[in-house]
Amino acid sequence: MSNKIEELVNAAKINELLHKKELEEKNKNGIVIALAIIGAVAAVAAIAFAVYRYLEPDYLDDTDDFDDFDDDFIEFSDTTPTAED
Repeated sequence: MSNKIEELVNAAKINELLHKKELEEKNKNGIVIALAIIGAVAAVAAIAFAVYRYLEPDYLDDTDDFDDFDDDFIEFSDTTPTAED
């Protein structure tokens, strides 16, 4: 009689272990699916940004040098010019 009880207890333990493994596999699958969705969204965003940068002209290249802005003007002196003979 005790032999049958031990067999039932062992069978119950085996069922619990199998059930735990199934739950762990389901949780791992959910994590993998979530990471795949995040990766797909990131890939689409990266492709959209790359296309935008390729198609959008870069106007800042023409106006990068503001240091030479003052050199374009003629400096006038306060003295009045004298006529040359």
